[in-house]
Amino acid sequence: MTKSKNKVLILGSAPTALRARDWARTPFTHIVAINNAWRVRADWDFLIHPEDFPTKNMPTSVSDIQRIVTANEYVPIQNGFGGFVYAGGTMAFTAGYWALSALQPSVLAYCGCDMIYSGQGRTHFYGNGAADPLRSDVTLRLLEAKSARLGLFAAAQGCRTVRLFEGPSRLVYPSVDSEDLSSVEMPSTSGMAEIIRSESDLGYFVESGRYWEVETEFDPQKIDAIDQRWLSLYPSATQL
Repeated sequence: MTKSKNKVLILGSAPTALRARDWARTPFTHIVAINNAWRVRADWDFLIHPEDFPTKNMPTSVSDIQRIVTANEYVPIQNGFGGFVYAGGTMAFTAGYWALSALQPSVLAYCGCDMIYSGQGRTHFYGNGAADPLRSDVTLRLLEAKSARLGLFAAAQGCRTVRLFEGPSRLVYPSVDSEDLSSVEMPSTSGMAEIIRSESDLGYFVESGRYWEVETEFDPQKIDAIDQRWLSLYPSATQL
Protein backbone atom coordinates (compact mmCIF):
# COMPACT_ATOMS: atom_id res chain seq x y z
CA MET A 1 0.00 0.00 0.00
CA THR A 2 1.34 3.43 -0.96
CA LYS A 3 2.03 5.62 2.04
CA SER A 4 -0.22 8.68 2.20
CA LYS A 5 1.44 12.04 1.66
CA ASN A 6 -1.49 13.97 3.09
CA LYS A 7 -0.60 16.25 5.98
CA VAL A 8 -3.65 17.79 7.60
CA LEU A 9 -3.72 20.96 9.69
CA ILE A 10 -6.69 21.03 12.09
CA LEU A 11 -7.41 24.57 13.26
CA GLY A 12 -9.37 25.37 16.40
CA SER A 13 -10.38 28.68 17.95
CA ALA A 14 -7.99 29.09 20.87
CA PRO A 15 -5.99 32.36 20.85
CA THR A 16 -2.96 30.34 19.74
CA ALA A 17 -4.71 29.57 16.44
CA LEU A 18 -3.58 32.98 15.21
CA ARG A 19 -0.04 31.58 15.06
CA ALA A 20 -1.14 29.71 11.94
CA ARG A 21 -2.22 32.84 10.11
CA ASP A 22 1.19 33.50 8.58
CA TRP A 23 2.44 29.94 8.18
CA ALA A 24 3.37 28.76 4.73
CA ARG A 25 0.76 26.52 3.17
CA THR A 26 3.43 24.21 1.76
CA PRO A 27 3.73 21.72 4.67
CA PHE A 28 0.00 20.98 4.58
CA THR A 29 -2.06 19.30 1.89
CA HIS A 30 -5.35 20.11 3.64
CA ILE A 31 -6.60 22.58 6.24
CA VAL A 32 -9.63 21.60 8.33
CA ALA A 33 -11.18 24.53 10.20
CA ILE A 34 -13.39 23.85 13.22
CA ASN A 35 -16.30 26.24 13.78
CA ASN A 36 -15.07 29.86 13.65
CA ALA A 37 -11.50 28.89 12.75
CA TRP A 38 -12.27 29.48 9.07
CA ARG A 39 -11.63 33.14 9.91
CA VAL A 40 -7.95 32.46 10.68
CA ARG A 41 -6.95 31.70 7.09
CA ALA A 42 -8.78 32.14 3.81
CA ASP A 43 -7.22 29.02 2.28
CA TRP A 44 -9.05 26.42 4.39
CA ASP A 45 -10.31 23.33 2.58
CA PHE A 46 -12.96 22.00 4.96
CA LEU A 47 -15.11 23.68 7.59
CA ILE A 48 -16.53 21.22 10.12
CA HIS A 49 -19.11 22.27 12.69
CA PRO A 50 -21.77 20.86 15.05
CA GLU A 51 -25.49 20.98 14.39
CA ASP A 52 -25.98 23.96 16.71
CA PHE A 53 -23.33 26.16 15.07
CA PRO A 54 -25.00 29.55 14.47
CA THR A 55 -25.79 30.34 10.84
CA LYS A 56 -24.60 33.91 11.41
CA ASN A 57 -21.09 32.57 12.09
CA MET A 58 -20.82 30.75 8.77
CA PRO A 59 -18.66 32.17 5.97
CA THR A 60 -20.60 34.35 3.56
CA SER A 61 -18.98 32.69 0.57
CA VAL A 62 -17.38 29.32 -0.10
CA SER A 63 -15.13 28.69 -3.10
CA ASP A 64 -15.47 25.78 -5.50
CA ILE A 65 -12.57 23.99 -3.79
CA GLN A 66 -13.86 24.45 -0.24
CA ARG A 67 -16.43 22.23 1.45
CA ILE A 68 -18.52 22.31 4.61
CA VAL A 69 -18.72 19.07 6.61
CA THR A 70 -21.86 18.52 8.70
CA ALA A 71 -23.18 15.91 11.10
CA ASN A 72 -24.74 13.99 8.22
CA GLU A 73 -21.21 13.11 7.15
CA TYR A 74 -19.16 12.97 10.33
CA VAL A 75 -21.57 11.06 12.59
CA PRO A 76 -21.39 7.82 10.54
CA ILE A 77 -17.61 8.20 10.33
CA GLN A 78 -17.22 8.65 14.07
CA ASN A 79 -19.53 5.68 14.60
CA GLY A 80 -17.06 3.68 12.54
CA PHE A 81 -14.41 4.52 15.15
CA GLY A 82 -16.58 3.34 18.04
CA GLY A 83 -18.95 6.26 18.52
CA PHE A 84 -19.05 9.52 20.44
CA VAL A 85 -19.18 8.13 23.97
CA TYR A 86 -15.73 6.59 23.65
CA ALA A 87 -14.26 9.11 21.19
CA GLY A 88 -15.39 12.24 23.06
CA GLY A 89 -18.19 14.61 22.12
CA THR A 90 -16.31 17.75 21.17
CA MET A 91 -15.32 18.93 17.71
CA ALA A 92 -11.53 18.73 18.17
CA PHE A 93 -11.83 14.95 18.33
CA THR A 94 -14.68 14.66 15.83
CA ALA A 95 -12.64 16.61 13.26
CA GLY A 96 -9.69 14.29 13.85
CA TYR A 97 -11.67 11.10 13.29
CA TRP A 98 -13.37 12.59 10.24
CA ALA A 99 -9.98 13.53 8.76
CA LEU A 100 -8.56 10.07 9.44
CA SER A 101 -11.34 8.52 7.38
CA ALA A 102 -11.91 11.13 4.69
CA LEU A 103 -8.33 12.23 4.03
CA GLN A 104 -6.26 9.19 5.09
CA PRO A 105 -3.37 11.40 6.27
CA SER A 106 0.16 10.57 7.31
CA VAL A 107 0.08 13.52 9.76
CA LEU A 108 -2.67 15.17 11.79
CA ALA A 109 -1.35 18.49 13.11
CA TYR A 110 -3.41 20.42 15.66
CA CYS A 111 -3.24 24.17 16.25
CA GLY A 112 -5.57 26.14 18.50
CA CYS A 113 -7.21 23.03 19.98
CA ASP A 114 -5.42 22.79 23.33
CA MET A 115 -8.60 23.10 25.42
CA ILE A 116 -6.89 25.18 28.12
CA TYR A 117 -9.01 27.90 29.71
CA SER A 118 -7.12 29.91 32.32
CA GLY A 119 -9.98 32.19 33.32
CA GLN A 120 -7.88 35.21 32.35
CA GLY A 121 -7.92 37.03 29.03
CA ARG A 122 -9.65 35.89 25.88
CA THR A 123 -10.86 32.31 25.61
CA HIS A 124 -10.87 32.33 21.79
CA PHE A 125 -8.96 34.18 19.08
CA TYR A 126 -12.07 36.24 18.27
CA GLY A 127 -12.83 37.17 21.89
CA ASN A 128 -14.70 35.18 24.52
CA GLY A 129 -16.79 32.10 23.91
CA ALA A 130 -18.05 28.94 25.58
CA ALA A 131 -15.44 26.47 26.85
CA ASP A 132 -17.22 23.59 25.12
CA PRO A 133 -14.75 20.80 26.03
CA LEU A 134 -15.09 21.66 29.73
CA ARG A 135 -18.88 21.35 29.87
CA SER A 136 -20.40 18.72 32.13
CA ASP A 137 -20.51 15.76 29.77
CA VAL A 138 -20.04 12.06 30.41
CA THR A 139 -17.85 11.72 27.30
CA LEU A 140 -15.43 14.50 28.28
CA ARG A 141 -14.44 13.62 31.82
CA LEU A 142 -10.81 12.90 30.83
CA LEU A 143 -9.84 14.86 27.73
CA GLU A 144 -6.28 13.55 27.77
CA ALA A 145 -7.58 10.00 27.41
CA LYS A 146 -9.85 10.91 24.50
CA SER A 147 -6.83 12.57 22.92
CA ALA A 148 -4.74 9.43 23.45
CA ARG A 149 -7.44 7.27 21.89
CA LEU A 150 -7.50 9.38 18.73
CA GLY A 151 -3.71 9.34 18.53
CA LEU A 152 -3.68 5.56 18.75
CA PHE A 153 -6.36 5.11 16.09
CA ALA A 154 -4.30 7.43 13.90
CA ALA A 155 -1.13 5.42 14.53
CA ALA A 156 -2.99 2.25 13.57
CA GLN A 157 -3.43 3.87 10.14
CA GLY A 158 0.22 4.92 9.95
CA CYS A 159 -0.57 8.53 10.85
CA ARG A 160 1.38 10.69 13.29
CA THR A 161 -0.64 13.07 15.47
CA VAL A 162 1.13 16.21 16.66
CA ARG A 163 0.43 19.67 17.97
CA LEU A 164 1.98 22.90 16.76
CA PHE A 165 2.33 24.64 20.11
CA GLU A 166 4.69 23.97 23.02
CA GLY A 167 2.48 25.39 25.77
CA PRO A 168 0.01 23.63 28.07
CA SER A 169 -2.50 21.36 26.38
CA ARG A 170 -5.07 18.68 27.09
CA LEU A 171 -3.80 16.99 23.94
CA VAL A 172 -1.13 14.41 24.74
CA TYR A 173 0.64 14.66 21.39
CA PRO A 174 4.25 15.78 20.97
CA SER A 175 4.92 19.36 19.91
CA VAL A 176 6.68 19.95 16.60
CA ASP A 177 7.47 22.79 14.23
CA SER A 178 5.22 23.20 11.20
CA GLU A 179 8.23 22.56 8.96
CA ASP A 180 9.10 19.27 10.69
CA LEU A 181 5.80 17.41 10.89
CA SER A 182 7.03 13.84 10.50
CA SER A 183 9.94 13.85 12.94
CA VAL A 184 8.26 12.20 15.93
CA GLU A 185 7.81 8.58 16.88
CA MET A 186 4.39 6.99 16.71
CA PRO A 187 2.92 5.26 19.75
CA SER A 188 2.73 1.50 19.72
CA THR A 189 -0.77 0.26 18.96
CA SER A 190 -0.25 -3.02 20.78
CA GLY A 191 -3.11 -3.45 23.22
CA MET A 192 -5.71 -1.48 21.27
CA ALA A 193 -7.74 -4.54 20.33
CA GLU A 194 -8.41 -5.46 23.96
CA ILE A 195 -9.71 -1.98 24.80
CA ILE A 196 -11.87 -1.84 21.68
CA ARG A 197 -13.33 -5.19 22.68
CA SER A 198 -14.14 -3.81 26.14
CA GLU A 199 -15.88 -0.83 24.54
CA SER A 200 -17.95 -3.14 22.38
CA ASP A 201 -18.85 -5.35 25.34
CA LEU A 202 -19.98 -2.31 27.36
CA GLY A 203 -22.22 -1.31 24.46
CA TYR A 204 -22.39 2.45 24.95
CA PHE A 205 -23.15 3.16 21.30
CA VAL A 206 -25.72 5.66 20.00
CA GLU A 207 -26.10 5.46 16.23
CA SER A 208 -27.65 8.92 15.88
CA GLY A 209 -24.66 10.50 17.62
CA ARG A 210 -27.03 12.20 20.07
CA TYR A 211 -25.65 10.41 23.10
CA TRP A 212 -26.82 13.17 25.46
CA GLU A 213 -30.42 12.07 24.89
CA VAL A 214 -29.68 8.78 26.68
CA GLU A 215 -26.78 9.89 28.86
CA THR A 216 -28.46 8.71 32.06
CA GLU A 217 -28.08 5.13 30.81
CA PHE A 218 -24.28 5.35 30.97
CA ASP A 219 -22.16 4.59 34.02
CA PRO A 220 -19.46 7.31 34.18
CA GLN A 221 -17.14 5.10 36.21
CA LYS A 222 -17.15 2.42 33.51
CA ILE A 223 -16.30 5.04 30.88
CA ASP A 224 -13.58 6.41 33.17
CA ALA A 225 -12.06 2.93 33.47
CA ILE A 226 -11.83 2.58 29.70
CA ASP A 227 -10.43 6.11 29.39
CA GLN A 228 -7.67 5.25 31.85
CA ARG A 229 -6.71 2.24 29.75
CA TRP A 230 -6.36 4.40 26.62
CA LEU A 231 -4.27 6.91 28.52
CA SER A 232 -1.98 4.26 29.98
CA LEU A 233 -1.45 2.75 26.53
CA TYR A 234 -0.39 5.94 24.78
CA PRO A 235 3.08 6.71 26.25
CA SER A 236 4.76 3.58 24.85
CA ALA A 237 6.12 4.49 21.42
CA THR A 238 8.16 2.76 18.78
CA GLN A 239 10.34 4.16 16.02
CA LEU A 240 8.98 3.11 12.64
